[in-house]
Amino acid sequence: MTASIPSVAIDQLSTNNETPYPFSDQELENLNKSLENYSTEQILLWSIKNLNNLYQTTAFGLTGLVTIDLLSKIYSANSNIKPIDLIFLDTLHHFPQTLDLLKNVQNKYPFLKINIFKPHHCESELEFAKKYGDNLWENNDNYYDFLVKVEPLSRAYKSLNVNAILTGRRKVQGGGRSTLKIIELDRINNIIKINPLINWDFNQVKSYITDNNVPYNELLNYGYKSVGDYHSTFPVGENENERDGRWKGKSKSECGIHEFSRFAQYLKTENENERDGRWKGKSKSECGIHEFSRFAQYLKTV
Repeated sequence: MTASIPSVAIDQLSTNNETPYPFSDQELENLNKSLENYSTEQILLWSIKNLNNLYQTTAFGLTGLVTIDLLSKIYSANSNIKPIDLIFLDTLHHFPQTLDLLKNVQNKYPFLKINIFKPHHCESELEFAKKYGDNLWENNDNYYDFLVKVEPLSRAYKSLNVNAILTGRRKVQGGGRSTLKIIELDRINNIIKINPLINWDFNQVKSYITDNNVPYNELLNYGYKSVGDYHSTFPVGENENERDGRWKGKSKSECGIHEFSRFAQYLKTENENERDGRWKGKSKSECGIHEFSRFAQYLKTV
């Protein structure tokens, strides 16, 4: 490992005590400009050195797997570095191949601790359907996203005291990801997000997986370049974007984790019908759209 740790450090920046963030917007911009000059390995080293309570969130997509393997090489070259723990959201609707991959990753990298979070008070797909109805992803996809992704991840942040996360997002994945920065702030959860492979393309990622014998989801062999839940993931054509197989035919490109406004959108949809008298006899007059702290309050209690 020849990469050195970048000199730009958070503790060199002035902290604004009036905010829960370690740096101002201008400092964040300057930090991103500095880190653009560093390799992926150096960005990972910088994150390890400077960010407390750092975790990696992953659904074991190709980029996340590359990150895991790159980190394993960093650990081998730096015995004093403690491995970063993972956060995996078990939506209860994953392909069997994804769950098989989880086991393969554990076998290949036995030093990893994988924290698994499921929808609240649900242990199986059948239990989820009994509680929320069949095909919720078709009937109310925003609510589904909230139940299986947004709420469990927020619960993970709280229970693990997460301060920062490594993600697998890349610019070429399209949608809102084209404007990604290396470091971003999740101002709802007070989380620092690092996107270390932001400039890698699909072929680079796939080549790394092959060249380094990294385990991967066997669905890749059948045209699934990006894998999510079984009901909303499809193979893509050779010339299609890797994420074109996610939520095909729907006007969405994110599950809700990185597009937090989906919960507000859900509340808005719920509020469109029967406005007058909807909460008759209850001590509330808003659904939450204009009272967004209700959601924050909910997260504090789960």
